[in-house]
Amino acid sequence: MPRPRYLKAAESHLAGSDAVMASLVPRVGRCTLKNAPDLFPAMIRIIISQQIATKAADAISARVDAAFPRGVTPRNILKSTDEKLRGCGLSGPKQRAMRAVAEAFSSRGFPADRLHRLPDDEVAATLLPIKGVGPWTVDMVLMFVLARPDVLPVGDYGLKLAVRDLYELPDLPDAAELTQIAEPWRPYRTIASWYLWRSRGPVPQS
Repeated sequence: MPRPRYLKAAESHLAGSDAVMASLVPRVGRCTLKNAPDLFPAMIRIIISQQIATKAADAISARVDAAFPRGVTPRNILKSTDEKLRGCGLSGPKQRAMRAVAEAFSSRGFPADRLHRLPDDEVAATLLPIKGVGPWTVDMVLMFVLARPDVLPVGDYGLKLAVRDLYELPDLPDAAELTQIAEPWRPYRTIASWYLWRSRGPVPQS
């Protein structure tokens, strides 16, 4: 996928937005955020990534890809057995979430082909009713699939750790404090989050 066009402007804005970003952006370097071209397999990858380390998620995702050589599609996920998914390293709740996403994508009324045109709040309203899809999953879809530049995943533990350390806070920030700290980053909070994740290591959906 090509580099989103807004990244250069985002880097310049963030470097001038506050002292932490002014130091972090040149230290980390050019933002390499990429967006997934195919919504369904990207959502499966995000489900896999819920509440586990990025390296573990990468390993499980690789096994899922290998288990479905004809593609990670709604039909193939729904046809698969529990044993097959368990063999990839997927827990029961993640298997159920993957099947729920596959069922949603298979339903006639699901707007998969026009999700990219919906505002953020409508994307959330469309995805949150799916069993196993929560706010963090929606944020990852908005950031890494739909290329929305101004998303702040306030529930992400790694992001809160980075903010605590770089902004020298005594404790992890709650949603309100994180939102306040992130105010100068608008309209590029997605890219700011990417830089904060990179300050600690891998980016969740890179």
